[in-house]
Amino acid sequence: MSAHDHEHSQGSHGTMGSYMIGFGLSVLLTAIPFWLVMNQTFANPQVTAFVIMGFAMVQIIVHMIYFLHMNTRSEGGWSMMALLFTLVLVVITLSGSMWVMYHLNNNMMPHMEHDMSQMP
Repeated sequence: MSAHDHEHSQGSHGTMGSYMIGFGLSVLLTAIPFWLVMNQTFANPQVTAFVIMGFAMVQIIVHMIYFLHMNTRSEGGWSMMALLFTLVLVVITLSGSMWVMYHLNNNMMPHMEHDMSQMP
């Protein structure tokens, strides 16, 4: 029995085209938030943070579909259940991280001015 004797009955391996689409989307989903921050497109930093989190969530989904090949057909739908579970964990992690950072900023430095332009 060689290493190539096992069969892949349901899951598909990506083609060069699908990998390139995934790579292009990943680059685009990284470049757009970078551009938004560098050009200070949104006046409110909280709006910028939420937009970047949205792009991060979309990029995670792109990676799961194009690089991990998750879909409703592979493994009897269990891959889709793993995707949904991952999405729930991502939402909890991102919202919890934002909540913790916000409260640390307010509670650990209550008397500091939050204007970085006045820094030496």
